[in-house]
Amino acid sequence: VAGVSRAFTIGGAQAVAALAYGTQSVPRVDKITGPGNAYVASAKKHVFGQVGIDMIAGPSEILVLADGSAPPDWVAMDLFSQAEHDELAQSILLCPDAAYIAAVRAAIERLLPAMPRRDVIRASLEGRGALIQTRSMEEACDISNRIAPEHLEISSREPHRWEPLLRHAGAIFLGAFTSESLGDYCAGPNHVLPTSGTARFSSPLGVYDFVKRSSLIEVSAQGARTLGPIAAELAYGEGLQAHARAAEMRLADFKTPGTQA
Repeated sequence: VAGVSRAFTIGGAQAVAALAYGTQSVPRVDKITGPGNAYVASAKKHVFGQVGIDMIAGPSEILVLADGSAPPDWVAMDLFSQAEHDELAQSILLCPDAAYIAAVRAAIERLLPAMPRRDVIRASLEGRGALIQTRSMEEACDISNRIAPEHLEISSREPHRWEPLLRHAGAIFLGAFTSESLGDYCAGPNHVLPTSGTARFSSPLGVYDFVKRSSLIEVSAQGARTLGPIAAELAYGEGLQAHARAAEMRLADFKTPGTQA
């Protein structure tokens, strides 16, 4: 298995272009993966087809399912952790406990002034954030599945009770001690994740993104005689006579050139 043999200290949209088309010093590649800002995401979208890509990701998202058992400050800071990325980042709390939601709101107001990126956080929370009271934790799980967030925290005493109800998320963080920031930096699994609801049909970047498969088909003479009429019938129905004739030519007994019947 080949390992990493070359590294280039480049970044940004220009790095995507260099990798997609090649330069005098950077060879072109077959696939580009990994995170980046809005310019990198746009560049990856433009070069798709010339090269493969993993996904178009961003802006950042976090959804916290809370049962009211964790300190409100923890949840407030977890919402900040994504809001500080970008004014378009999305930070949502779903909780059935109205008093707890009020406590988180108070924690946000108390903690925000001390944050170095408070202006970005405030704009993100005001424009794309939400603190939502649900009828139950079950309803919160249903709403989460509709949103299909990039990062999903289950801030609950019983995270494993709710995890089976959650079908769509990029990464799921189980329990109040499992902050999303651990996943960003050191928890282990790859943290290039689907965003904007694409977790409904996409998965985190992983080894399988670097594995390519080919189909292998081998048919015997008898198999060709069995399948040929089926293929020909369908091909004639589509008006593709060459397809049909290619299958029909293999219906007769085949004789190797130079041999006698």
